[in-house]
Amino acid sequence: MPPDEAIVEKQARERKDALVRGVASIQEMRHAIKQASRDLPAISAVPRIGMLDAAAFRLRAAKGLPFVITGLVGKWPLSALTSQTLRDRYGELQVRARVGDYVNTAFAPDRAMQDMSLLAYLELVANDTQELPPYVGNLELRALNSLCYWPAYFNKMGPPRFWLGPAGTVTPLHCDYDDNIFAQIWGGKRIFLAPPHHDEFLYPREANAMLFGSPFNPEAPDFEKFPLARQAAMIECIMQAGELLYVPAGWYHQVRSLSFSLSANRWARALPLALNGDVAPKVD
Repeated sequence: MPPDEAIVEKQARERKDALVRGVASIQEMRHAIKQASRDLPAISAVPRIGMLDAAAFRLRAAKGLPFVITGLVGKWPLSALTSQTLRDRYGELQVRARVGDYVNTAFAPDRAMQDMSLLAYLELVANDTQELPPYVGNLELRALNSLCYWPAYFNKMGPPRFWLGPAGTVTPLHCDYDDNIFAQIWGGKRIFLAPPHHDEFLYPREANAMLFGSPFNPEAPDFEKFPLARQAAMIECIMQAGELLYVPAGWYHQVRSLSFSLSANRWARALPLALNGDVAPKVD
């Protein structure tokens, strides 16, 4: 695509993103999120709390800090299924797996992907011996939607996105500028989180206006290459099956599967709750 066309397309996408979230500018929204996070208290752990109704969730989320909700996801029908049931009932579903070095190419437009059936994917990972196994990530699997009972925490949400893979699958450090609820359905995951304003220590690279990646790996920190990262606050959270994590907009996070794992998430499509309306005026 010629450079001028790419710029026009990028600007059109940003205008659409701003309209969906009710702001005049995505750039101003990002700035407001980072400024608000400078007033957050430092935390060393992500708190776990019991189930919340929508009003209580929004009140807590408005504080701008991550938290885990217990006692909710474990009640979903999908939580009761097994990987064998997934093979038997849903093996014909078509999936797109991340293959090769999908960590270092995570935010590149030419990341290697491979289309296959779900059954073929499960057989592939069962026989795979690579250190970085293939990963089904950020994928709509509509056949599974009726097996998940998402709480109505946001007025508008994007569709559920599913994440499936064995131990060792990784989503590298990045941030999304939408609020996010992340359900750990099977298995466990290790998640590292850092507050939005610490992007100044994390060498961010723009994938698009709503998504920024970081080359820093908190699991194997290279402070010679990324010296500023010493100043980034990294909070480790081990997610267990049945738990739901709230990731506020702009928080950096890295995710690694500790065992064969099925997760799902949904992003809000509205002004982040931590801003409480304190951002550029709404677009009409």
